[in-house]
Amino acid sequence: MMRMTALFILMASTAIANENIPDQYPGSLLYSAPVEFIPGVFSAIGATAPATYDNAGHNNNLSFIVTGKGVVVVNAGGSYGLAAALHAEIKARTDEPVVAVFNENGQGHAMLGNAYWVEQGVPIIAHVDAAAAFADRGFQSLQSSEQVIKERSAGTTVVAPTQTFTDAYTLELGDYLIEARYLGPAHSPGDIVVWLPNQSLVISGDMAFHERMLPIFEDTYTRDWLETWDTAFEPLNATYVIPGHGHPTNMDQVRLYTKGYLEHLRNQVGNLIDEGGGLAEAYYVDQSAYTHLDTFEELATRNAGRVYEQMEFE
Repeated sequence: MMRMTALFILMASTAIANENIPDQYPGSLLYSAPVEFIPGVFSAIGATAPATYDNAGHNNNLSFIVTGKGVVVVNAGGSYGLAAALHAEIKARTDEPVVAVFNENGQGHAMLGNAYWVEQGVPIIAHVDAAAAFADRGFQSLQSSEQVIKERSAGTTVVAPTQTFTDAYTLELGDYLIEARYLGPAHSPGDIVVWLPNQSLVISGDMAFHERMLPIFEDTYTRDWLETWDTAFEPLNATYVIPGHGHPTNMDQVRLYTKGYLEHLRNQVGNLIDEGGGLAEAYYVDQSAYTHLDTFEELATRNAGRVYEQMEFE
């Protein structure tokens, strides 16, 4: 346990993600091999870069919990092949069958692996809004993936979750109480967290970021995200956080780079609006405190513009 604690302290204090590393696990479609962060809880940490051919679209975290009574997977993976590669890693570590897969949201890298898991007879569980988002955009996500990862997308089809929920979905397996919770509006429709209260660990999905800059989509409402953070995510008081992207860490780190970043950007844009500034100027508000984050160059100006468009009418 002391070794695990030391590992968490290291990861919480040192940003070791690097979007320039194309692949950390040659021989597997996975970008990196799964690592056990606390007993029974593993995660294959994806690249913090956008999806590329080299990382095979594994640019989010694929986690699983070995409960003693079956394995629970969080995120189906971004392709049929990625799901199969993750399953091979699970089978190398335990004889327990996979009994459930949670999709943390409706994005392609969470759901495009569903076809593989359904083929194995495993239930796929998601929030109703995430299922609706995937129904609306799943084929577009598949086409984008095929263009980027080419033959590595073989076998991938758009398959919906087999079960949906609105507020919470709970499993009790072995020593693990596993609570999939919808906490409220956050990064994208139907974002959920998977909360393990007995271990004080949350698999936060895209509720929380730290090593890479969070993206603000057209349907990301930052004021609502902050409210969800304050009223539902922060009160979990988790000791350990496995975010949607980047290495496991703690609440201090994700608070700094998620809530802190959202508040900073809204303050910068709010001041600009108060001074009569327009959208063209919003792209250049000060975000210098966050230049060290992966994907800063891809996302910072776009994020500022979208926050301006939101706050202009708040």
